[in-house]
Parts: sequence; C-alpha cells; structure tokens
Amino acid sequence: MAATLNWAEYAARSFEPRPDADRWPTPGALAKAVEPDTLQTLALDLVDEAVAWAYSTPDSRLIVSMPPQEGKSQRVTKTGSLWALHRNRDLKIGIVSYNKPLAEEFGRDIRNWVTTYNGDEGSLDLGLRIARDNGAASRWQLAGHRGGVICVGLKGSLTGRRVDALVIDDPFADKEQADSAYYRDRVWGWWQSVGSTRLSSGAPVIVILTRWHEDDLAGRLIAAEDGHRWRVINIPALADHDPEKGQTDALGRSPGEWLKSARGRTTAQWEAIRITAGTRVFNALYQGRPSPDAGDVWRRQWWRRYSVPLWSQHPTVPGAYRVEESDGLVMSWDMAFKDTKSSDFVVGQVWARRGANVYLLDQIRKRLTFTETLTAFKAMVARWPQATAKYVEDKANGTAVINTLKSKIPGIVEVTPTESKYARANAVAPLIEAGNVFLPTGEIALFEPDKLINEAAEFPNGAHDDQVDATSQALSQMLLDGTGAQAWIDYVRRKAEALVQAQTQTDAEQSAAPEQDAATESADEPTTPQPAPAPAEDPATARQRARNAAFRAHTNLR
Repeated sequence: MAATLNWAEYAARSFEPRPDADRWPTPGALAKAVEPDTLQTLALDLVDEAVAWAYSTPDSRLIVSMPPQEGKSQRVTKTGSLWALHRNRDLKIGIVSYNKPLAEEFGRDIRNWVTTYNGDEGSLDLGLRIARDNGAASRWQLAGHRGGVICVGLKGSLTGRRVDALVIDDPFADKEQADSAYYRDRVWGWWQSVGSTRLSSGAPVIVILTRWHEDDLAGRLIAAEDGHRWRVINIPALADHDPEKGQTDALGRSPGEWLKSARGRTTAQWEAIRITAGTRVFNALYQGRPSPDAGDVWRRQWWRRYSVPLWSQHPTVPGAYRVEESDGLVMSWDMAFKDTKSSDFVVGQVWARRGANVYLLDQIRKRLTFTETLTAFKAMVARWPQATAKYVEDKANGTAVINTLKSKIPGIVEVTPTESKYARANAVAPLIEAGNVFLPTGEIALFEPDKLINEAAEFPNGAHDDQVDATSQALSQMLLDGTGAQAWIDYVRRKAEALVQAQTQTDAEQSAAPEQDAATESADEPTTPQPAPAPAEDPATARQRARNAAFRAHTNLR
C-alpha cells in the first residue's frame, strides 16, 4: 500500500517542475494570454489566489460565490482548469453543472484553447495537445498523458471514473430549481453518492455558484458536520459589512462601496440592478446571502399589509403629514456607533397605533454622520408633528443625540435596553404573529418596506439588524407599556374568550353527537309495543286522593 503523502510531497508530485511551469503563475495570468481583453479586478485576484491554493493543497475544499456575470465560471472552471492542466498534464479534472450541455460547453471551450494555441504560424503555444482518439467535448485527454477533462450533468454519473480534481459550477439552473426541496435533495444526494465517492486521494473540490437559497449546495456543505473543511469566499456586489461587529469585506472595501465589475458595470448600473431585482433576490444573488423563506424570529408570513394611506398632507404645515384617526403617533430611533458613514445604519421610524394594531408610516435608513443624524431627526420631527414621543436608544450616538436635542425638541425619551437584541425581538414576536403589526404596500409606501421584511427574515444571522432594533423598540413601547399594554391585554383577552367559546361549542357538539347517534340507532332497531300512557290526573282529584290516604294512615296508627 502506498504511503500517505504529506503536503510537500503531494504538491511536488501534483505540480511537476517544468521549464514553463512559472510562465503563468496564476489563472489570471493565463487568462490574459488566451483572452487579451480580459479585465482583471480585485475580485478575480482573490479568486486566482484561492484557485491556486486549492490545486496546491491536498484535500482542499473551496466555495466561491459571486454575483452573476462577473467572470467566476470563466476564471475558475475554464481558465482555472486549463491552468491546472498546464502545470500537471496527468491531472484528471471532473466538471459538473446542473445539466450536461452546460458542462460540455465548459469542456469544449477548454479543449478549443488547447487546439487553438498550439504554436502554429507563430501563435501562442500552451505546450498541450489533445489525444486524437479521445477528444470529445464531454471527455477528452491530453496526448501522451493521463490528464484531461470529464464533463457531466447532475443527472449523470462518474461511476468508474476517478477524478483528481472536481469542479462543481452552478448546480442550480434558476430560482425555481433552488426553491424546490426535491431538487435540492437531489443535488445533495448526487454529492453524497456520486461526487464525493469518485475523488482520488488528495483531490481538491471547488464549488462555484450564485446563491439562490440558504439550503442550496453551499449552504448544506457549510452546515454539514465537516463544514469546517470548506474555505468560503463570498464576494458581494455591495460591501455592506459592519466593522463594529468585527465583520470585514473580502476585498477590503469600505461599507457602501460597489464591486469593480469584470463586465464594466458602473455604479449607476449596480443601483439599477438592485432596484430591479428587489431586496430578497438582490441579497441572495448579488450579495451571496440568501434569507430563509419564512424567517427565524419574525416570519415573513406574519407581517400584515395596508394598501390605503393613513396619512394626508398637513393643512397648515408645508411638507408635513397628518393622520386623522389614531390613538397616537411615536418615533423610534436606532443610532449608529460612530460619527462616520462607514458604520451602522441610522434608522428612524414613525408608527401609528389604532387600538391593538400598529402601523409603520415612515422610515429613514441611511449611513449618516452625527451632524447628518441631527438633521435627519429634525426633518422627521417636522414631517410628522403628531408624533409626540420620540424613543431613542441610549447607546452609541443616541446618547449624544439625546443630550443635543432634548432641550430643543420635546418628547425625546431615552430607552436603555436591559436584554439582548435577540431577546427583545422575541418579546415582541407574538405581536407580529398575532397580526397586530402592519406595513404599507410598496405602491403607497414612503420607504422600502421589503428591506425591513428581508432584514427581519435574516435576523439574527444577517449582516444588519438596525431596522429590527428600531421596530422592537417601537413595538415594546407602544404595545407592551402604558396604554398600549392595556390595548394588547384587551386584545389577548378577546382572543382567549373567542378560543374558549369555540372550544365550548366544539365540546357541546361532540357530546351531542353520541346521543344523536344513539337515538338514530334506536330508531333503526325493532321495538316492543308499549302501553299508552295514562291520562294526566285532575289536580283537585289528586289533592283529595292525598287527603284520604293521609286519613287512612292516621286511623291505622290509632
């Protein structure tokens, strides 16, 4: 039995020294040679480093997720495979995709590079040749070597085919497949029973994909018992990490900075994509952060929506709004930690209450400096003059905002949380589940309510929770304290009474059912004729009969 190779031995055998081994030190260098118009970006620099690491590390496991059409397949599956074969002619690479035609297209493009760049007429010579008797697009081999490419779809099989490297490129064709639990199980089953079983000793596995679902192949690999083996590189279109929570961007960007596109997309085009895709799809496909269909603490289906504006233009205050029917308006503010635009978002909300129900009317969510936060606060107060209480969490810049504005704006109430964000969100979850919390539909909204719904669905695992914090604070103050608490108690009492009444009715129906069944059964059985009942006795006669009986009894006693 062959001895187990250590890292150095494996690297030495997998990447045999060749005269031109360092001619293209990275896949990106080779990409520039075979496609001179290639645009190299910071994202592709990181991908190059990761691919080189994967092919030089025994049993490496790598997941790369990037926005669509940003060159990940071109760099990893095509150029990366060609680069690996150039360094090791005996490497057998398996390429898998959601269907066989796409996998074959990858194999065909790599093969065409080999046949095109053969040194003829002074052209670039890769030093590789395709074996004449083994050159199909789905499976071809290098002349004089064991290495080559095998391409299959997820319905295909690698049975009997050992691979020295496995590249899985986009296991899902679209959202419909990714949303199908059946298809997700099928992809996972293929990995467990086919893909993982055909790996030679020390073979690297590279998974590249656009994230469609939190339970996709990448999600399951990371969540598996051996998930720690996987190196995960996620490159979001927009840097939206939170430095205060120790989060970093894979490319070292500042929060709010867009990806330099390999396709030449501009900032305006990225913004247009975000609007067109919608919050949930954008977070999944372009940010690599799909959120659960339902949500963890606050489920998507719990939110109620209203489609008729509750507000109208204020009759005397230009630019302000007025709500005719309500039991009160309040504001809820969650401030950023630093006086900088690269930290958390500042979130300010306006809520109205009608009985046990509350309605989100307006919201601001921006990265603001301290000075801009003060301006935004004053603007929101001017916009909603009916909002009497302004709840501000007494932390971060909130303390400074309170100290600066409390003597100028009435109604500022500092709130000092005593529990964790998760605990506070859980405390108000029953209010949302009961249907007491309403958000505007997109057609009438003064902000983007879907951003709140998506952030809530991602909580507590999402990148941001500022809207969740502001909402928890508002619901707690409006429905768990003061008159709001009484409204909530009344609502719960009505619900409880309705449940008791319904249960009582059910019990009555169930107890009546056996008697009815028994009566029905008795009616169906033959019965013995009974004598007719005696006619009712006259009351006077009955009294006389009773007196006579009493007299007789008295006489007998004597």
